[in-house]
Amino acid sequence: MKIEAEDLYFEYPGGVQALRGITLSIQPGEKVAIVGQNGAGKTTLVKHFNGLLKPTSGTVMVEDWDTRSHSVAKLSARVGYVFQNPDDQLFSRTVEQELAVGPNNLGYAHERASQLIEEALAFTELSDQRSANPYDLSPTWRKMVALASILAMDTPVLLLDEPTTGQDAASIQRIGHIVNTLAERGKTIITITHDIDFAADHFDRLIAMGQGQILLDGPLVEVIAEEEILASTYVDPPQLTRLGRRLGLPQIVYEPIGFLQAYRAWRERL
Repeated sequence: MKIEAEDLYFEYPGGVQALRGITLSIQPGEKVAIVGQNGAGKTTLVKHFNGLLKPTSGTVMVEDWDTRSHSVAKLSARVGYVFQNPDDQLFSRTVEQELAVGPNNLGYAHERASQLIEEALAFTELSDQRSANPYDLSPTWRKMVALASILAMDTPVLLLDEPTTGQDAASIQRIGHIVNTLAERGKTIITITHDIDFAADHFDRLIAMGQGQILLDGPLVEVIAEEEILASTYVDPPQLTRLGRRLGLPQIVYEPIGFLQAYRAWRERL
């Protein structure tokens, strides 16, 4: 589903203006990463996509729905949100019960709900933990439960708020695989992240925010080339991009195969 924001402003109680004239369009099936320093407005922006926040002025559309005219419960059928802190999201006594909440609230038939729960358990490698209390699991696995609970809702759009925070390498790889697989199925994936290497590995479009505005928006390779603007948001380019620049490679690189190809070509010209 397409998401569109038009001249979006949002002001918190007390007069803090968090968003200042945001206009953007996210097409169905896109993989979009949003970066920027704390307080840039990233979380405030994506909370408008599922109705947790409503515009002070301007509009946000999820396909043909104006978010101001629909409840969070209704929007949750279109946009799933995985919170940064799983403890803000989990409340059931078992993992399986947690995963059942979303499909049941959306009114899915029992057969479909059961199938979605089983798929989400397998997808996140939680099948053996279905009877466990989420709070008996490590923070890494609680985050996986939170992700699985949204996957079980089968929403067209998935929002991930800092999915790699506190995760080990295996979990980051697992989350990356989930992102790629869902994108292959046509889902729209939007993430807020400080992990620029994770963004470079799994996302095609990068949005950099600062002071409630969009500073950069475009294909990842073009945005990470804007080092000065990125630096103003306290975001460094990916490690391979920085290494390539140190070596003097003539093009922007950000993933291993591209780096090796550019490096070999550069060495042959020496």
